[in-house]
Amino acid sequence: MDADAEASAREFEELARSAGAEVLERIGARVDPPSPRYYIGSGKADELKTLVQALDANLVLVDHALSPVQERNLEQHLGVRVVDRTGLILDIFAQRARSHEGKLEVELAQLKHLATRLVRGWTHLERQRGGIGLRGPGETQLETDRRLLAERVRQLQKRLEKVRTQRGQQRRARLDAGIPRVALVGYTNAGKSTLFNALTRSAVHVADQLFATLDPTVRRIEDLACGPVVLADTVGFVRKLPHDLVAAFRATLAEARDADLLLHVTDAADPERERHIGVVDAVLEEIGAGQVPQLAVFNKIDMLAQPPALDRDEQSQPRRVWLAARAGTGVDMLRDALGARLGGARVRGPLHLDAGSGRLHARLKVLGAIADERFDVAGWHLLIDAPRGLLEPLRSEGERALTRLLERAR
Repeated sequence: MDADAEASAREFEELARSAGAEVLERIGARVDPPSPRYYIGSGKADELKTLVQALDANLVLVDHALSPVQERNLEQHLGVRVVDRTGLILDIFAQRARSHEGKLEVELAQLKHLATRLVRGWTHLERQRGGIGLRGPGETQLETDRRLLAERVRQLQKRLEKVRTQRGQQRRARLDAGIPRVALVGYTNAGKSTLFNALTRSAVHVADQLFATLDPTVRRIEDLACGPVVLADTVGFVRKLPHDLVAAFRATLAEARDADLLLHVTDAADPERERHIGVVDAVLEEIGAGQVPQLAVFNKIDMLAQPPALDRDEQSQPRRVWLAARAGTGVDMLRDALGARLGGARVRGPLHLDAGSGRLHARLKVLGAIADERFDVAGWHLLIDAPRGLLEPLRSEGERALTRLLERAR
């Protein structure tokens, strides 16, 4: 088995354990081309049957997407339940989803996966199916199940659209506020949630397992040099992530697509780290986030006994940060890097707004741009201290005093 196949097999074992399965044995097969009956050849299927019986196993997991026919034929041949890669990941997602939206998305993906496999439960009535005059209870039950399933899918899609509309309104409010948006992305189990907690001083669930975080979590960071930033934690990626799941978790992945900057978190100690980076970049392209600027974060350097470091590009902009999120080593370097990438030059100076400029005053307040203020009959007398990048979008308010302040600060 080559190195890539071995790495894929190890990851699949970890997925199985994450789902709660006990891995008894692993068997590999060269499939070229796939058998339409079993996916694997009949000889390998017989070998697998002997192994299942010897180990008294009650489940076979296949690290590939099986067709409904292949899955059903394997179950009949082996005498135990067979679950393919998509079904396994769906099961993990079903266990981990916590939010209302996440649960709806998982159920919808599960039902779409199940829709092509309904026939499995009614094989004992197959002989009664046929043409005119031969429609038996098996086909009637299948038609009923399909109709009920289709109706449930419609209900879920309707409920999801409502939830997504609400989340979209929240996201648009953050966009309108002009606060820079940062999203954590990376291969699953790279330490994104641990880093999220370190940056935001939160207590998001962290576990040493694949897909520990499914639901998008958003927090505001106040103490950066660039001013306030909204940070979002997102679901981790794996190789061969089922397309149905990519489509289902649009809300989580939209946080990455709408971000001003992506923190691409990688396990620095993982020998597969370069391949993992490639997998994440491919998924980002698929969801339309391939052009969003990235800051590379290499986590878990404590496993390499390596000191924290900040690498810069030819323009002296931060490019890579090496840190250990769990120990907190190098996190301050990342804060500095975020401030440099998002802030640019700061604007500091007095700004007078008349009483009719309440909307602009409120925007500046939300952005955290006001260092000091007092109000009298002439209006607001403000001391502005904020990154230029945060204030430039407010030029559209048409307030000449703000424009003059920005020009003076150049």
